[in-house]
Amino acid sequence: MATYPESHVKGETSAMTYWLVCNPKAGDGERDREFWLAHLADAGIRNPECCDFEETGWEAQIREQDTVIIAGGDGSVNMAARLCREKGATLAILPSGTANDFARNLDLPSRPEDLCELIASGTTQTVDVADYGEGIFLNVAHVGFGTLPARESGGAGKKFFGRFTYGLELLRRLDAKRGFRATIRCEKGVVSGRWLTIAVASGAFFGGGNEIPEASANDGQLDVIAVRPRPVFQLLFTFLMVRLSKRAPSRTSTIIHMKGQHCSVQTTKPKTVTADGDVVTKTPLDVTCSRGSLRVIGPTVVSTGDAGEAAAGIPDTFCH
Repeated sequence: MATYPESHVKGETSAMTYWLVCNPKAGDGERDREFWLAHLADAGIRNPECCDFEETGWEAQIREQDTVIIAGGDGSVNMAARLCREKGATLAILPSGTANDFARNLDLPSRPEDLCELIASGTTQTVDVADYGEGIFLNVAHVGFGTLPARESGGAGKKFFGRFTYGLELLRRLDAKRGFRATIRCEKGVVSGRWLTIAVASGAFFGGGNEIPEASANDGQLDVIAVRPRPVFQLLFTFLMVRLSKRAPSRTSTIIHMKGQHCSVQTTKPKTVTADGDVVTKTPLDVTCSRGSLRVIGPTVVSTGDAGEAAAGIPDTFCH
């Protein structure tokens, strides 16, 4: 697996190839291949190799000096990330999905013109990748209640409400869940109990822009956030306090926040696991953070709250 410095600007080389991969089903469908080709050409990237994940053969042609530009949502970015990490290539993102959480980790510009100029500049960062079994995720894996948006929302409702679909779906079903029993293990903590939802995150955002306190996509740490079954008012109040303070809760009977390079979730009965918005497997779930193993186009890597202190182990675990 290739390892790169945390930040650098790629030098120009005639051997480099740009690959453009578009997901026509992502988001509202307005930012299609022709839309991005026009903006890329204006930025000086003309005639990139165009392909999609349903085609075969092109993946074998990717080289370490190439840049794979993916126009799609977090699920499409996940697929491209696996390819880029395998080949040592650079990943560039044209956010075109519903949540676009991974793009938030890189503070990518919102204007298409600025975004394409950034890709042409070749400014890169390295970010962490979460490995589990045969798969990876860049944002978050869910067990329990958090899997419902991926399992049940979609179609016209998802296109109309956009990123708010996630919150709407959770609120609609909140009273129906009593939770499940599970044990969560990280290097510096083990907790067991009944949970409403468990999230294992590699980056700092999930669910369409919700921040994870004291996190970043390059701190070498997984963030495990587990929520206990509680009345709706108590849950909403706790989430509001965390969002306003932008810090992990130090005293709460509702949420725990754990950090570690490795973590596992073991349930008494197999539970569905979603990763980056797709259903991927069943529990038990074992995850390892591979630090700086993916090179991406971006001006910076966003840190939320006191991410630097949290990565250093101050504090490591909140378990109450």
